[in-house]
Amino acid sequence: MTPQDQDVTGLLAAWSEGDQVARDAVVALVYAELRRIAKNRMRREGDAVTLQTTGLVHEAYLRLARQNAQWQNRAHFFAIAARVMRRVLVEGYRGRHAQKRGGLRARVALEEVDAAATPASLDLEALNGALDGLERQDRLQAHIVELRYFAGLTIEETAEAVHLSPATVKREWALARAWLKREMCREH
Repeated sequence: MTPQDQDVTGLLAAWSEGDQVARDAVVALVYAELRRIAKNRMRREGDAVTLQTTGLVHEAYLRLARQNAQWQNRAHFFAIAARVMRRVLVEGYRGRHAQKRGGLRARVALEEVDAAATPASLDLEALNGALDGLERQDRLQAHIVELRYFAGLTIEETAEAVHLSPATVKREWALARAWLKREMCREH
């Protein structure tokens, strides 16, 4: 654990006890990391979302600040931040598509799907639904997907967050991705 990780963990404990100054100090320490995560998300989603990086970080921060979480450490904080960012992105996606298309999603036959399609063409709502299904089957795999996909954590950071070895996380990540891909293909 680096000194900064220790600082964040101590501040998170103080925030959990209601210290608003500690909450603001945590944000100051992790803001750059949250921006990096949000920027990666925005780049991967492309036109699927309309929020800007700063908007996503600020919305996530507002939601995190309202939570009465008992933060365990930096990894736990980023795990919750990943879930919050997922919700913000999916809600924005749903709102945008409800307005643009009268709430209807276009269905595409598997034969019409371009094998080289970019992640920007990903249907966030389909991913969210498939991820909910995965969570019902395997909470660990769903949590790993949130940490890797929505929080942008590395295998090692994810392993620390879920208290498993990097090899186990890598294996569960591969299984989860295969399951999600299969489920999302079924929807279309």
